[in-house]
Amino acid sequence: MKDSTAQSDEIDLPYDLIELLFFAYREFTGDPDDVLAEYDFGRAHHRVLHFVDRNPGIMVTDLLGILRITKQSLGRVLKQLVDAEIIEQREGHHDRRQRLLYTTERGHALAVDLTKLQQKRLERALIELPDGSDEIIRKFLLQMIDPDARADILKLVRSAYDLSD
Repeated sequence: MKDSTAQSDEIDLPYDLIELLFFAYREFTGDPDDVLAEYDFGRAHHRVLHFVDRNPGIMVTDLLGILRITKQSLGRVLKQLVDAEIIEQREGHHDRRQRLLYTTERGHALAVDLTKLQQKRLERALIELPDGSDEIIRKFLLQMIDPDARADILKLVRSAYDLSD
């Protein structure tokens, strides 16, 4: 049985916002998940595909940093994407030990299809909000990111918007 002090402390917790974020993320990733399931791929494959497509020639070490996963975790997913001819690995221009990652034509098409699904979901949500809400949402999402990581993430996002305020 919970004591009344603990219960009153919990009332102030933003459960609604936390749960809405969980559910929004579930839906946002759900549409692509359905498409990826046809390839026997999952969410990890989507993340790798997205960032390789957005950053052609990305080094494996940089991708590991973006995704914050281990080399072993990436290795399994990457092998499946390479075997399916979605991503290709090339040697570095100056260092043959470097592995540079690119999407194939097929991989790029898949990445675009998945992004279009997410774009539609974003558009459906934004159409219900007042003009300018997308800018507020960008700022909110940026504030959710640890301050030390924001500059690197802003470079990666390559947004046309100034989110540094």
